[in-house]
This record gives sequence, C-alpha cells and structure tokens, in this order.
Amino acid sequence: MNVDNVKAQMRKGILEYCILSILSRNDAYASEIIAELKSAEMIVVEGTLYPLLTRQKNQGLLAYRWEESPQGPPRKYYSLTAAGREALAQLDVSWRELIGQIEQIRNGKPTE
Repeated sequence: MNVDNVKAQMRKGILEYCILSILSRNDAYASEIIAELKSAEMIVVEGTLYPLLTRQKNQGLLAYRWEESPQGPPRKYYSLTAAGREALAQLDVSWRELIGQIEQIRNGKPTE
C-alpha cells in the first residue's frame, strides 16, 4: 500500500468541504483559500482549486464578486450562498458521523 497515495486521496475527498468551511468564516479570493489550505498542510495548487470553485459555483453553493485590488488586477472574491451554508451544515453532520464510525472501527467497539 502506498500510504502517501491514500493520504492524497483522502485530502481530495474532503477538499470541497474544506473550501466551504473556509468561506463560511469570510469571503475570500483563490490565493487566500490556497494559503489557508497550505497552512493546514492540505497541499493544493491553483490548478486543483479553480475547477472545485467553478463546480461549487455551478451547483449554487458559491457566489462571487469582483473587487479592485491595490496590488494589481481586480480579485474574484467567493462567498457562500444560502445553499452553500445548508450544504456545509449537512457535511458537518456527515463528518461527525464519519469520525465516530472510524473511531468505532479503530477501537473495536461493537455497534449498538
């Protein structure tokens, strides 16, 4: 088993959840999202992020607006829509359930 490959696949699987979580706190542009993901060691590059942002926008989970930047061209700021907040709430529940299920398996506790 290639542990690094498994870890990379796990990260990919939760990246959209992480994006929604970041945007639930503040609107952000892509570079800010990437910086936060990298600081949490969820390594991601722009080529990975932009398709995810586009998909989430097309699903109605995100909206964006352009803002002038003092350091160059205008920036596209992403924000959660009401549907995005609802999706995040559902993912929060699913995440807690998944953690509980994994802990149950790891600890060998019988199901009730």
